Amino acid sequence: MSKILVIAEHLGGKLNPSTARAVSAAAAVKPEAIDVLVLADSADTLAAEAAKIEGVSHVLTVARPENAHALAAVLAPQVAKAATGYSHVFVPSTTFGKDLAPRVAALLGVAQVSDVMAVEGSHTFKRPIYAGNAIVTVEADPAQTVVATIRTASWPAAASGANSAPVETLSLDVALPSYTRFVELKQGKSDRPDLQSASKVVSGGRGVGSKENFEIIYKFADKIGAAVGASRAAVDAGYVPNEMQVGQTGKIIAPELYMAIGISGAIQHLTGIKDAGTIVAINKDAEAPIFEVADIGLVGDLFKLIPELEQAL
Repeated sequence: MSKILVIAEHLGGKLNPSTARAVSAAAAVKPEAIDVLVLADSADTLAAEAAKIEGVSHVLTVARPENAHALAAVLAPQVAKAATGYSHVFVPSTTFGKDLAPRVAALLGVAQVSDVMAVEGSHTFKRPIYAGNAIVTVEADPAQTVVATIRTASWPAAASGANSAPVETLSLDVALPSYTRFVELKQGKSDRPDLQSASKVVSGGRGVGSKENFEIIYKFADKIGAAVGASRAAVDAGYVPNEMQVGQTGKIIAPELYMAIGISGAIQHLTGIKDAGTIVAINKDAEAPIFEVADIGLVGDLFKLIPELEQAL
């Protein structure tokens, strides 16, 4: 039977929703146990939160000062050490996971499985390739530990609240690298919902026209309580910061409602929203590729249509 170790992602003393989504993927393997590893400088609150996630068997904590910041070079040796005895190590396919998982795989001497979107068996998975245009089935070596990143947009978050998994403190005898040190965290702050976990997202593209014009996107998003995203074209043009980018080289999201405003719909952008529930597109170009995937399409001037929508709400 398989035994899975899920690496918790957290920031500011709170678990990222990606952790519960990785637990859902782990449950699909039907393992003997699902343990969550929390690496932090102070892990008590995080461990208590992880222990409530449905399906978690044990929560393992490693509390040491070096873990105050999520530096992959520092965390990877600890994860590799803690992975002893586990058949699988699952990490969310977020910026955190994409940085950490390859290092863990290298330390364990195994190949990494990336962006798992479906589980076909204990060592057989489906993942997207060619910017999401094709889905490939891959099979990992059953004789080796499976290190995989989980495409969080493809998995629902495991329920939280009913479970009460036991918490165990680990003392890992592992040397940590000294060549990597934390300097500074530059993080965009907003009162709006988090882009990767929001149920509603409003995104603007090159068609918005300018950084100043992007205020119409912010205003509309606030009206409906949505997070705000953007296409790569809007980011490259300097309308918004790059942490708002949605797509193959940005964030992969799966909101219940996605509104693409002034976005033509390049394949790289569509890759980031393929798991969205309802897609609404507003564009003055009736031939824009975004309309091929949209559930609802409005052809017209966004600066006229958005105020009309606001009035109707």
